[in-house]
Amino acid sequence: MARNGFAEFLVARRAELRPADIGMPAGGRRRTPGLRREEVAVRAGVSADYLARLEQGRDTNPSMSVVDALADALLLAGAQRDHFTMLALTSGNEYRCPGSESPDEQLADSMRTILRALQPTPALVVGRRFDVLGWNPAWADFAAPLGLFDEADRPNLAWYIFIHPAAQRVLRDWAGAADHFVAALNRAKVRWPADDTLREMITALQRSPEFAERWKPHRLGDDRSGVLAFDHPVHGQIDVPFETLDSDRDQSVMIWLTDKTAAQAPGLRLVEPRAVNE
Repeated sequence: MARNGFAEFLVARRAELRPADIGMPAGGRRRTPGLRREEVAVRAGVSADYLARLEQGRDTNPSMSVVDALADALLLAGAQRDHFTMLALTSGNEYRCPGSESPDEQLADSMRTILRALQPTPALVVGRRFDVLGWNPAWADFAAPLGLFDEADRPNLAWYIFIHPAAQRVLRDWAGAADHFVAALNRAKVRWPADDTLREMITALQRSPEFAERWKPHRLGDDRSGVLAFDHPVHGQIDVPFETLDSDRDQSVMIWLTDKTAAQAPGLRLVEPRAVNE
């Protein structure tokens, strides 16, 4: 039976911890890194056989008391603990989650209005798989020289980062951007566990060695904001802070705050107003 997200997290986190992390002597040599299954089971107050069933995806309905005990045993706190609990609630029940199917995403009228209002600040709207569903003229003029419109009428940010040959050339901190989108896709996979198109996209991206190396079921991070550092073909070196605002339509507005870097990039000029694209 294939592992679900909760099972993958359990296995990965157990491998990540060391005996010293839980106050145990390192002891002799271990066949595999991390804690033994029996050690985690004892700390959580469950049997090793039950933990094995959870890790193998054969049991997908642990009680919340078991989930809490495992989170304590694995030293999970904050965002990681929340992520772990969400995986426990959704893994094995993906097709019962409302709104989890794979929609044909279209730009909402309210999002189109927001994009117009934000002009001349570059802004775009992304769907749950990071397809760019819409953008304003300022973002289009900034993004086009980067190659974001080279291969599709509807760019995909994650695909651009890992597949487009220009990405590693124009992003000075390509590794940081790659980590950001791995975290963002991980968050999306948990939020929409039955989205087949999203899962297929992640599977396709795993053919990229750079993506496969980074993809871990428990990789978390602040994927709502950050800084994109460009060697821009037109504007030269420019660091662009960005913020992401969610909506209740499974669509997010990303704002690229180029105005904050205008002093460092005096040649940056936003475009004249015109109709919002989609």
